[in-house]
Amino acid sequence: MGWITVMFFALLARINAENQTCKVIGQTGFMEFSKEGDLIIGGVFSLSRTSILVDNGYQTLPYTYCKNWHDRELKFARTVIFAVEEINRDTKLLPGVTLGYKLYDGCGDENLIRAAVEAVNGGDSRDCTGQIQALLGHSSSGLSKDINIILSPLSIPQVSHFSTCACLSDKRLYPTFFRTVPSDRFQITALVQLMKFFDWRWLGIIFSEDLYADQGTAEFTREAMEMGICVEYRLPFSMTSPLIQSKLDAIVETLRNSSSKVVLLFMSLSFTKLFLSEMENYNITGKQWLGSESWITQADLASVERKYMLQGAMGFALPQASIPGLGEFLLSLKPSDEPQSDIIKAYWEKFFDCSFSPSNTSAMCTGKEDLRTVSSDYTDVTHFRPENNVYKAVYLVAYALHTLLECRNGSNPTTGKPCVNKNDVQPKLVLEHIKYVNFTTQNGAKVFFDENGDSVAQYDLVNWQMKEDGSAEIVNIGHYDTSFPEAETFKLKENIKIVWGANSNEVPRSVCREPCPPGTRKAINKFKPVCCFDCFGCPEGTISNQTNSPECLICPPKFWPNEKKDRCRPKPIEYLSYKEVMGTLLTGFSCVGVFLSLLTLIIFLAHKETPIVKANNSELSFLLLFSLTLCFLCSLTFIGRPSEWSCMLRHTAFGITFVLCISCVLCKTIVVLMAFRATLPGSSVMKWFGPTQQRLSVLAFTLIQVVICVLWLTISPPFPKMNMKYYKEKIILECAVGSAVGFWAVLSYIGLLALLCFILAFLARKLPDSFNEAKLITFSMLIFCAVWITFIPAYVSSPGKFTVAVEIFAILASSFGLLACIFFPKCFIIIFNPEENSKKHMMGKTPTRNL
Repeated sequence: MGWITVMFFALLARINAENQTCKVIGQTGFMEFSKEGDLIIGGVFSLSRTSILVDNGYQTLPYTYCKNWHDRELKFARTVIFAVEEINRDTKLLPGVTLGYKLYDGCGDENLIRAAVEAVNGGDSRDCTGQIQALLGHSSSGLSKDINIILSPLSIPQVSHFSTCACLSDKRLYPTFFRTVPSDRFQITALVQLMKFFDWRWLGIIFSEDLYADQGTAEFTREAMEMGICVEYRLPFSMTSPLIQSKLDAIVETLRNSSSKVVLLFMSLSFTKLFLSEMENYNITGKQWLGSESWITQADLASVERKYMLQGAMGFALPQASIPGLGEFLLSLKPSDEPQSDIIKAYWEKFFDCSFSPSNTSAMCTGKEDLRTVSSDYTDVTHFRPENNVYKAVYLVAYALHTLLECRNGSNPTTGKPCVNKNDVQPKLVLEHIKYVNFTTQNGAKVFFDENGDSVAQYDLVNWQMKEDGSAEIVNIGHYDTSFPEAETFKLKENIKIVWGANSNEVPRSVCREPCPPGTRKAINKFKPVCCFDCFGCPEGTISNQTNSPECLICPPKFWPNEKKDRCRPKPIEYLSYKEVMGTLLTGFSCVGVFLSLLTLIIFLAHKETPIVKANNSELSFLLLFSLTLCFLCSLTFIGRPSEWSCMLRHTAFGITFVLCISCVLCKTIVVLMAFRATLPGSSVMKWFGPTQQRLSVLAFTLIQVVICVLWLTISPPFPKMNMKYYKEKIILECAVGSAVGFWAVLSYIGLLALLCFILAFLARKLPDSFNEAKLITFSMLIFCAVWITFIPAYVSSPGKFTVAVEIFAILASSFGLLACIFFPKCFIIIFNPEENSKKHMMGKTPTRNL
């Protein structure tokens, strides 16, 4: 029905805009306050709330009347009157021009639209553009939209003080609409910034079924999603009687079962009052309520029953303003000031519970009662918020008229067009000059518009702090101001006490899922809102060092994640160290080997003239002990941090000393065999393998290994290498062999000599007891070969530092085997059985044996 009415009046306006004749059909007489002047400002306000239809049985034309008075709207209308009178007293603004006003009331959408048409027409069939220069109002976004559809074809500017719907910024649809209140676009941005500031990522929305809330919450949802804030539910609340209870039950059920702790109550004031009155019957606590600016400063909404629900409520409100003289003007109102207004009398009867007509239920009104004794929206003059927007709207029209009427040298200084006098003023000229207005009111408020007809957005962030008696102290805790730099647009006051919902002592947490901590990655669940994501631990070798990281990063090759997987740390470098237990033990065994070798050498030197030392080729024995000492010492080069020199030294020293050792054993074995041949009658074999030949043999065998090592070091020497393939979490610092051919050539040559020595010793194992050193060499070579045969698979399969340990173990085991098998029995005889260390015993008779 409302849209049909709007379309009807719009069509009527378009037709009559061409004919320049207007006539209102139907009910008129909505004007409540008026004052004549040279130029007239119109205004539409909802002084009454409820429309009552009287149909008279449809015997006569039905009509409506209004009841239930709206205190705040009366305050707005009286503010217009105050501002007009103040402007008329100003000699600098509109000099020589008197400003008048016509303020209209209407209850119900249709009556308000009729009131707007009556304001345009003036009730007479006269020029449509000759009645008012601009229209102020309405408070409702939906009604302002409908009214502007009528005003736009007539080019009449409309200035709203409280219509915040962002949809009204569309100049294609509403070309003559302006407002002194910020668009909801700014309030929505401020609310999203508030949510982001307190890290509230999960909320519910309850909104009223009107244009203001429907458009506002839809825009909020879109902008919140862009900032990673999710809406758990979006529930409408209706004032239509059949739907109230069903929708209220759905809201209560959702509030009790929802996981979000923050609830945005986006409603106009009338809807909020009904909603809160209904919610008194339910015990809804533990929620942090956010309110829209339409109701967040209405302290009269507080009560004992709502104390725990509204405690800590928060929202953005129009900024407080000081308007000198306005408070006194509002409180000085008397019915005699507007003797023709029945509405003022109705308000008076409401304020003082009296009656201007005789009544048995109430006292008579005198009209001299003092409004200072009344507590209501109208008499609350401690601060002005939306009233300041009304005040600025009146001044906006006045400054536009002033700019229009300016004349210098026969032309308007703003537009350069010919001058206009007050009798030629038309709304379309006022509309043209409103766009250029930029002024500061007497109370310091700056007024100007952007390309969408929106003014600067300024809000106070307020916090409801409930008292024991159920009243509320609304405390200013911050601000939002788009005129500030972006970083300072939203700011909380310092050292300010904030009360949170449910009397919490800390900021409530409202998230669907706690943020994914560092060390995990965030994964969107396509079956849930974007805020209800999943968190997965980073795979092996990867980290995430940010909260809610969308992916895990691979650590550089030389780094590995820490236990929390939130940063890469350098991989520990592992090598066989002297400080660790294994390194200490191997070092100890090496030192013991050196000690025993030197001790044996000392024993042999001390007894070098004894038969057992002489009989075992003392020169080769001393050289063998020396080489064994070097073998034990070369094992120490395998322990410690590998370096370029140590890598080359350890392998070459090992190869050369072992060849020297095996060469000595080989020569001893040959000497044993030659000695047996020499004992045969007529044999002169020993002269072919005397001391000189023995020395040269050892030297020759050793030089071959030296040549192999020199070629190895020249072509591709060993070098320190960081092995990162075997272990993922650590680096093995090892000596790479460089040339595998060189490494295995060194080992193969040692093995070849050892095998040859073993074969010869094995052949000499059954020699007479006087020459039993062949048995000892056989056992030593057996141990030596066994150790190095098992070394090969162990070396290949051992990881990291254990590879080095296996190599050292093989060196020590084979060295101890040679030392123990060849020298310990002789030392035992020298020390413990000296009687056997005699020439007689060494030359003792033994049975003859075949070789």
